Amino acid sequence: MNVFKRIKRLKTILIDDDEWIRDAMSIFFASEGCSIQTLETAEEALKVCEKERFDIVIVDYMLPGMNGISFLKTLETLIENQNPVPSPMVKILITAHGDDEIVTLAKKAGVHAIVHKPFTPEAIEDAIRNHMGP
Repeated sequence: MNVFKRIKRLKTILIDDDEWIRDAMSIFFASEGCSIQTLETAEEALKVCEKERFDIVIVDYMLPGMNGISFLKTLETLIENQNPVPSPMVKILITAHGDDEIVTLAKKAGVHAIVHKPFTPEAIEDAIRNHMGP
């Protein structure tokens, strides 16, 4: 089944300081009939996540200010404080830095997939497909 048919009613957020990546992913998701909210920093995203719940979170590791792994940890705490029984969330980390330390930290933070830069939109699609529940 096409992953985008499954996620049309799900909420997706992308945090990346690269405007080109934000624009390209917005166009790609729109071409598949899905929406994606894009933000430049983790701090902006946390403000949005205080008010909205997302099913799929795609975040770059290297961001100005808080990095992507710290963002995901902070987001988990925020969600737990808002709802003691949080619903599942697919977490995808984008990185140009694929060293073992980052992979270990990502796994500890509950990251489902790491997508290495440069990447194609299809790599994000595959990461979502591979980590969506039944």
